[in-house]
Formats: sequence, structure tokens, C-alpha cells
Amino acid sequence: LALHVGDAVEAVAANRTALSAELGVPVVFGRQVHGVRALAITAADGVPADPPHQDVAEDDGCDALVTTDPGLALGVLVADCVPVLLADAQARVVGVAHAGRVGLLTGVLQQVLAQMSGHGARIERIRVALGPAAGPCCYEVPEEMRAAAAAQIEALFAATSRGTPALDLRAGCHDVLRSSGVTEVQNIGGCTLEDPQSFSYRRASPTGRFAGVVRLQA
Repeated sequence: LALHVGDAVEAVAANRTALSAELGVPVVFGRQVHGVRALAITAADGVPADPPHQDVAEDDGCDALVTTDPGLALGVLVADCVPVLLADAQARVVGVAHAGRVGLLTGVLQQVLAQMSGHGARIERIRVALGPAAGPCCYEVPEEMRAAAAAQIEALFAATSRGTPALDLRAGCHDVLRSSGVTEVQNIGGCTLEDPQSFSYRRASPTGRFAGVVRLQA
């Protein structure tokens, strides 16, 4: 589903078109750069009716998207980072965020929550799903990186199944979200490095990307 990993553009376009057809609305993706920018969009903002050939915020990058528009769906591309899906059903606001180590530490989740709040969501009503991602069992990092990350978000501190230093990205997401006032957070799926049906950059690079998608029902 990703345009930036060397796959044939025609194949990516076909996959994105099939996904949009399955949902009945265009699926919009941001050009993810491990940053914190959260962008609110609607179909009226000029999102292409045929979105496979262009990602939103192509020039500046965008790692989180928010919408109140039931006429489109939001997608987040991952292959070890955490796909974060958010929804306040009462306010009819949904969002996605790409939460890797860098984005998590620099505040991408806080930014997407702030963007949703600015469009009527209430933090305590937001429900969050965290999709498949690199698990602490396999996400090995240097000891210095683990120490620096855990000094900022303690829940990131972990060890692999071999006892070596690791990070627990989804535990870090849980910590940030709950500290921000979100009360309903659930994990869906397991470790991308262990699941052969998931793309994993760490297991096999170069590799493709799978997506988490959220939309409002009309």
C-alpha cells in the first residue's frame, strides 16, 4: 500500500483502489516522515478522488490525520511502528497516527489528540486501537537508546525474549494516551517480527507496508 518502498506504482494504485472500493470511500494516507504533524482534512480540501498516486502533505510530511468527514477514510502505513486508530463517536471525529520510537518521543500522539479536540472531540470519550507492531520480544535496541527513551517514557523500557535491551512501543503508546486522559485503549494483533503475514522492516528490509484504517459511517 506504500508509494515510498520501491513497489511498482501500478500495483500500489491497484491495492489502494481495491481498499477504497471495499470501504466505499477514498482512503487517504499522509506522507509519513517520523514527525509529529497532525493534519485535519475533508474531501472539500481537494483530496484527490483517486488518491492512490499521491499522499497528503507530500512536501512537508504528515504522521497523523484527523477528519469529521464520512466521505473519506484515513489510513496509516506501518511495518513495525504502531498504527494508532482513534475515534470519538459522539463528536464524530476520527484520527490515525504513525507512532514509531521517534514520533512517540516527540509527541505525535499528543498532537493528534489536540487536533481531534480542536474539532469537538473530548479526550475521555476517545477510543483507541493499537494495531500490530514490533513487540518487546523482538524490538532490540542499544542499551543507551533504551535508557534515553525510558527516561522520557518509562513504559518503553523492555527486554527481548533473549534478555537483551528492547523497547515496548505499544506500552509506550498506552502510557502517553492514558497520561493524556484517554481511558479506552486496546491492542489488536501481535508482533510484526514474529507474524509472517505482517510486513516487518526489521525482519526483511526492503519490505512493503500494511495499513490501519478508520472511517466515520455516514
